[in-house]
Amino acid sequence: MRYFVTGATGFIGKRLVQKLLERKGSEVYFLVRPESLDKVPELRAAWGVSAKRAIPIVGDLTQKKLGVGAEDVKRLKGQIDHFFHLAAVYDLGADEEQQMAVNVEGTRHAVELARAIEARHFHHVSSIAAAGLYEGVFREDMFDEAENLDHPYFKTKHESERVVRTECRVPWTVYRPAMVVGDSRTGEMDKIDGPYYFFKLIQRMRQILPPWMPSIGLEGGRINIVPVDFVVDAIDHIAHHVSDSGKCFHLVDPVGYRVGDVLDIFSRAAHAPKMNVFVNAALLGFIPKSVKKGLMALGPVRRVRHAVMKDLGLPEDVLTFINYPTRFDCRETLAALKGTGIACPNLKDYAWRLWDYWERHLDPELHIDRSLRGTVGGKVVLVTGGSSGIGLAAAHKFAEAGATTLICGRDPEKLEAACKEAEARGYRFIAYTVDIANMADCDRFIAQVLSEHGGVDFLINNAGRSIRRAIESSYDRFHDFERTMQLNYFGALRVTMGLLPGMAQRHSGHIVNISSIGVLTNAPRFSAYVASKAALDAWTRCAASEFADQGVTFTTINMPLVRTPMIAPTKIYSNVPTLSPEDAAEMIAQACIFKPVRIATRLGITGQILHALMPRVAQIIMNTSFRMFPDSPAAKGDKSGKPQLSPEAQALQQMMQGIHF
Repeated sequence: MRYFVTGATGFIGKRLVQKLLERKGSEVYFLVRPESLDKVPELRAAWGVSAKRAIPIVGDLTQKKLGVGAEDVKRLKGQIDHFFHLAAVYDLGADEEQQMAVNVEGTRHAVELARAIEARHFHHVSSIAAAGLYEGVFREDMFDEAENLDHPYFKTKHESERVVRTECRVPWTVYRPAMVVGDSRTGEMDKIDGPYYFFKLIQRMRQILPPWMPSIGLEGGRINIVPVDFVVDAIDHIAHHVSDSGKCFHLVDPVGYRVGDVLDIFSRAAHAPKMNVFVNAALLGFIPKSVKKGLMALGPVRRVRHAVMKDLGLPEDVLTFINYPTRFDCRETLAALKGTGIACPNLKDYAWRLWDYWERHLDPELHIDRSLRGTVGGKVVLVTGGSSGIGLAAAHKFAEAGATTLICGRDPEKLEAACKEAEARGYRFIAYTVDIANMADCDRFIAQVLSEHGGVDFLINNAGRSIRRAIESSYDRFHDFERTMQLNYFGALRVTMGLLPGMAQRHSGHIVNISSIGVLTNAPRFSAYVASKAALDAWTRCAASEFADQGVTFTTINMPLVRTPMIAPTKIYSNVPTLSPEDAAEMIAQACIFKPVRIATRLGITGQILHALMPRVAQIIMNTSFRMFPDSPAAKGDKSGKPQLSPEAQALQQMMQGIHF
């Protein structure tokens, strides 16, 4: 058998050629552009055949007769048993002109060549997109009934099939595969397409929420998904065993799934939260098209939509297919494959392979340098409060990663000790003595940093003061509120606003504010501390919105308890799970690498949700813990005393082991 194949280097084409070459004595001629001839040896090696069995034919899909030269046409004339045309644009986002040139005119040129070389049978691999957005069941013998072909991809797939039906002068067969995904046995895929567009969203949900937490999904219309190995096996069998001309075969899953079912299947495969409740996406259709069109004509609406779709990694057109209305009959295909063992496998049985392959090979994050060195290497990083605790641990990470690391603090001796520690490790800090709570000193410090470094690329607002004392013990201690606000809010703000103009001018900069889990949970006994951090959080949200289009980004870290000198006076924390400074520094590093809006523990997020949904219940829980855990002796002025815990408090501590406050 001799074959001619277009699109032999494509995802389906490579596998089909491999299948054809498994036939004894077969030869495959395949179309290749002149600039791609250097890829031929690699293709032959992948197929495991010699040059005698895999023969490239130089040409161009956009030229008459595929641009194949007269000598090659003469050589192929009367020699080709099966002509397979797979070359096409499969990208929904491609412009209409390109799709017309390749999908429609390219098919016309393939038909011309098949006739010129007198091929015995022409096989056109089309798509279920040729049916458009047909309302109902689309049969294999239907064509002109297609409707809603406004999208360029649907239109060109339909028109390319029309070319075959009306212009092909040799016996022909049309195949309409459904949405093709990776191999059901290996998961192998070559690009992100179809359901893969939603994988990043599923992955993000898995990172935020535990797998047992129920989530809400869209029910949507029915979409049809088939693995590439089924498509190739079906085409190969039908091409060699069904000789009737003018037939069309739907290579689809006879069952099909709703959009919500597909997302739930892949969520389970990814160990992400399962979608237990579904909202019918058809409800979105109550908005008249004229209203939608009018809204999308507004620049701000388009910008918001574009930003959301970009953040989720979804193409602009994907929402068009949420309510996909077409189902596909495939009785001709089932009859042709009866008794062969060739059948579309159940998506539930191989979804995990698709997910695993995507996460290992196709996840866009894999191709981005997400190392700390790749993020801060050669950049200027300022860590306030960098002489001890979290700040010092973070400074070591930045310096190790090749950043010009500036640290500041009030105590010159601690700063000097930190610098010596850095030198002993093979790098250096640049230390500045400054009292962040003193506005004049802040201004002097900022002027010095700008003069000596021209600004900073990353600012870590870490310097802070914490006070654990009940309000009823603070009636005569108003200065507690003043000094925490002065350092935690006004000090951080003064430094930030001193460095922001330079960041905005360069259209580059990232600011990390170290906040507290107490802001999310409204922790009692921390009213002074939480209020100051909440003020900084609120300011940061406002600033992030104002600078979103200027290249300056912000991350708030709602830090749980960390074993630092700041919490040492509160002896009760000796029995509570806490992070090490190094763990906290890793959170700061991740904030600089990924630049999320917020980093928080699951306990913190749970507390925030509880306060939002059931504020009275949240108050009762917090009041119970407030009464259960008394003020520390240090808060009462007794530095030598030991905390006295009730049996209930001790039991709660045992229950909460491993959960970071």
